[in-house]
Amino acid sequence: MEDIRSKAADPEAVIPVSEPERQYFYMDRAAKLLKEMNRKAGRPLTFCVTTFGCQMNARDSEKLAGILEKTGYIETAEEEADFVIYNTCTVRENANLRVYGRLGQLGRRKKKNPHMMIALCGCMMQEPEVVEKLKKSYGFVDLIFGTHNIYKFAELLVTRLESGRMVIDIWEDTDKIVEDLPSERKYSFKSGVNVMFGCNNFCSYCIVPYVRGRERSRDPRAIIREIERLAEDGVVEVMLLGQNVNSYGKTLKDPVSFAQLLREVEKVEGIERIRFMTSHPKDLSDELIRVMGESRKICPHLHLPVQSGSTRILQRMNRRYTKEDYLRLVEKIRDAVPDISLTTDIIVGFPGETEEDFLETLDVVRKVRYDSAFTFIYSKRTGTPAAVMEDQVPEDVVKDRFDRLLSEVQKISAEMCARHAGEVQKVLVESKNEHDSSMMTGRLGNNLLVHFPGDESLIGQILDVRLNESRGFYYIGERVEEK
Repeated sequence: MEDIRSKAADPEAVIPVSEPERQYFYMDRAAKLLKEMNRKAGRPLTFCVTTFGCQMNARDSEKLAGILEKTGYIETAEEEADFVIYNTCTVRENANLRVYGRLGQLGRRKKKNPHMMIALCGCMMQEPEVVEKLKKSYGFVDLIFGTHNIYKFAELLVTRLESGRMVIDIWEDTDKIVEDLPSERKYSFKSGVNVMFGCNNFCSYCIVPYVRGRERSRDPRAIIREIERLAEDGVVEVMLLGQNVNSYGKTLKDPVSFAQLLREVEKVEGIERIRFMTSHPKDLSDELIRVMGESRKICPHLHLPVQSGSTRILQRMNRRYTKEDYLRLVEKIRDAVPDISLTTDIIVGFPGETEEDFLETLDVVRKVRYDSAFTFIYSKRTGTPAAVMEDQVPEDVVKDRFDRLLSEVQKISAEMCARHAGEVQKVLVESKNEHDSSMMTGRLGNNLLVHFPGDESLIGQILDVRLNESRGFYYIGERVEEK
């Protein structure tokens, strides 16, 4: 990249056409522009990337931060930053309202700070009506781009800095994946790794396929290369990310299954733990279950969204499995990985849901006995088929069902958590405890947290910890020293 970087100093240099060389060229051009901005401000300018939404967004935000640090911006808290980037989510409409509310506050700040810039990216920007509203009512926003061209951030930033005008660059869809861009990881010892982008499932309540686009998988060699570099940099745990990782590889020229990819990831020296999400039940193969059962590194935790226990409602949701299919799948998984921790997502009050349908959901919860469940009250998402369905369930009925479900989920979760009390398990130490500085917080393979006495020198290590006491959703433990 050195020859490309040197060209940035020459305004007449030929701009590279291929990626990622093109973006490194623009990072260097942005660095020159920022240097002059810093001189005028009399101080180094700062940035903050605020992430809304899923772990895919969090991974994208690490790339945005990596690019900004490459140009010379210094990271700081949002309330102090000169450049604020919101990486938005649009799964629920109230997420959009939150962004508008915070934008109003940023607009007032920007009037007082001549060096301030505001950028919006992510899923919310893929909605045309959102972009129109921003153009009309939030003209102080500097940069707007979507989910498909995040890799172009440096180029778009230079366009904004050189033109002084609002820059909008939204793509409807793409099959392009750009590798080897900078990334500033939140943790030194664990990292998310995108294995695919987009979704082909079109569940009737979900906006994601419309804003993230169709499925496209990364080349397995690029994924392994990234994980090898992470391992060399001290990462011991990777989380493989995709809207539906079980569909991985279907769009590749030479198809590779997700199970085959996992086998290759397991071979990477230095990686001790492998996690992945999210899994769609209809695509979870016997091959994948077998690999999970045989693996030494795949964590005994699977997030398997059920959404509803009623086959009739599942059909309306376009989930393409039945209640019986789901329960048979759970049985197969538990046969292969007896002590696996299963977690899920459940929607209450989907259009047309009757009391009988809801009782089917409760039945699944009792039969599967989830370690935890994310429970949601159905909310209309404009642009999805479910939003215009008849038989929307009254709010008071939904609230009653939600409370009953939550009570059942919490009772079972506490019982499932307690089953490990007294055991010694491997724990990845993640941070100092937020409430007690004498305690550290770590994560078990099954994704539960444990708090135990220790100091910050332990962060990033995998230790043996005895789980002394279950507190419902976490443990209090003590380190077991090696003899």
